[in-house]
Amino acid sequence: MREHAIGFRSIGEGDVEFLCALYASTRAEELAPVPWPEQEKQAFLRRQFGLQHQYYRQTFPQADFLLVLSANEAIGRIYVAREEDAINLIDIALLPQWRGRGIGTALLGELVAESERTRRAIVLHVEPNNPARRLYARCGFALVENRGVYDFLRRTPRALSSG
Repeated sequence: MREHAIGFRSIGEGDVEFLCALYASTRAEELAPVPWPEQEKQAFLRRQFGLQHQYYRQTFPQADFLLVLSANEAIGRIYVAREEDAINLIDIALLPQWRGRGIGTALLGELVAESERTRRAIVLHVEPNNPARRLYARCGFALVENRGVYDFLRRTPRALSSG
């Protein structure tokens, strides 16, 4: 991750516009075929982001809600809840121009290393058609179960899976 000069900081109220735009960027392809006017799509995305943001904050009050930074510029987000028996990767997203550069792999690699050190599994939910599924598979995540819209994945530390 060092080659990308990536940093982090906790999100704040002043980051809501960035976070909303980031969320919208993750849904652009999905909404492209919807025959709504652009203004209506943006209003929908703003509402969806607000609901998601509220849900994450209420459901995971002790989580780390972090902006991913490059040269002190926000380029993404990573939300992680460290629980007694697992590391819950709540959300990870990068702006489109920062995707495909190995940053997501590096971020996930740091969580995998933490998982191995602390002997805690990593768990996450992901949509079945999300391109990040390939990254999760390469990092050793396996499908636990389909939960409707999302698949629930788990990566067990090697120390636990071999013993």
